[in-house]
Amino acid sequence: MTSSALPARPGTPYGEFLAEQEEIKRLKWLVSEREGHDIGFEFALNDWAQNHRAEWRSMRNRSQQG
Repeated sequence: MTSSALPARPGTPYGEFLAEQEEIKRLKWLVSEREGHDIGFEFALNDWAQNHRAEWRSMRNRSQQG
């Protein structure tokens, strides 16, 4: 049996969760490259939530409105 699951739509809670997760992974990769070692997902999650999430959400909300 094959799954016909549709991708999460932007603006839905799950779609927003996936978008945030991608941003955290991107930050993890960028900082890990800069530091020369894997910083780990938990560190990246905390850094992103404290330093980047509010601005990202604000920009995302503006871009989805118009």
